Amino acid sequence: MTDPTTGPTTGPGTAAPARVALTDDAAVLLARLRARHGELMFHQSGGCCDGSSPMCYPQGDFLTSDADVHLGDLPVGVDGEAFTVPVWMSRSQFEYWKHTHLTIDVVPGRGAGFSVEAPEGVRFLIRSRLLTDDEWAALGS
Repeated sequence: MTDPTTGPTTGPGTAAPARVALTDDAAVLLARLRARHGELMFHQSGGCCDGSSPMCYPQGDFLTSDADVHLGDLPVGVDGEAFTVPVWMSRSQFEYWKHTHLTIDVVPGRGAGFSVEAPEGVRFLIRSRLLTDDEWAALGS
């Protein structure tokens, strides 16, 4: 089965490529933030300045709707603790980025005031690459 925005659903014999990934440094930070804030989520909206950075919120603090696309759930495993972090993107931004694989990383510097990592002196950052032809085809695009 294929969803027009996210590609094939995962099932027996079906392994859809991930649209999003996470660096090890970002995973360590997410584990620390989760201990402080509870379950987390990302939303990527678009725009300029901080609007183009992935925003990390306590899950449920940012309400998603039909105007958003669920890109996937990031598996995070740090120090024997395993959890997932859903990643969302505004549908209009997805139209521009649907051909890319996104990796969430963390870099020094102050990010947006609404993202939970802001007080840590670091910010989340998106690194992107074009999907390969095989990945694009597997996503049903």
